[in-house]
Amino acid sequence: MNVLIVYAHPEPRSLNGALKDFAVKRLQAAGHAVQVSDLYAMQWKAVLDENDSQDGRTGERFEPSRDSKRAFELGRQSEDIAREQDKLRWADAVILQFPLWWFSLPAILKGWVERVYAYGFAYGVGEHSDRHWGDRYGEGTLAGKRAMLIVTAGGWESHYSPRGINGPINDILFPIQHGILYYPGFDVLPPYVIYRTGKMDEARFEQARDELGRRLDNLWNTTPIPFRKQNAGDYDIPALTLRPELAAGQSGLAIHVTESSARNEGTKQVNVVPEKLVFA
Repeated sequence: MNVLIVYAHPEPRSLNGALKDFAVKRLQAAGHAVQVSDLYAMQWKAVLDENDSQDGRTGERFEPSRDSKRAFELGRQSEDIAREQDKLRWADAVILQFPLWWFSLPAILKGWVERVYAYGFAYGVGEHSDRHWGDRYGEGTLAGKRAMLIVTAGGWESHYSPRGINGPINDILFPIQHGILYYPGFDVLPPYVIYRTGKMDEARFEQARDELGRRLDNLWNTTPIPFRKQNAGDYDIPALTLRPELAAGQSGLAIHVTESSARNEGTKQVNVVPEKLVFA
């Protein structure tokens, strides 16, 4: 299988750097082909602008969706965007690896998404009618591929628990897992999260590495998070609201998952970081 790791951390000697190197070796030892988009090392341009098209803006003002669509359709995207799209087409599985900074992705990784997910490539595809509202949320150009997050966080696991001050980790990651990954079609696996990244020792790092190794070994037989498909009958179209008889009386992010128990299955999250690796 082909695996793409999109990696966002500025320090190669960090915990993330060590885990990324381990993941590459583990996957290659199992016979998989691996590519890494190391965004900081690549000096990835994070800002979406008119220079993402070789033709610049197409009108008097820059319109991201329109200009992105035109550049994609005509093969006039900047070369760095086209290369990353080719990697996504090549990949059977994609891993996004990053430290949780201010409750979200590092800016450079968000910029990768904004620029690579061009109109016509990751969104704006499929029929729009009173029965089908585009190929998205379980359908789309990346359907049939798998995706997983590897995330490090400085806070304690309890801080990200259902009653924790930071909010539940699954809710924090929902815009990434349900939006960035499930929206264009990926089957999204439970995330691998490591907490308390500044207060760990070497033995616990080895534990984390072993846990991650098992997750990578099972990349193709782990049950994905059971997000509801948009066009499978669970949502009223075109309002795109969950039908009233489903998750009746409930609201919030969890209603978009068909089985809450399956959401957490296999998501053991470990508090491990080697003390000598200073950066998360």
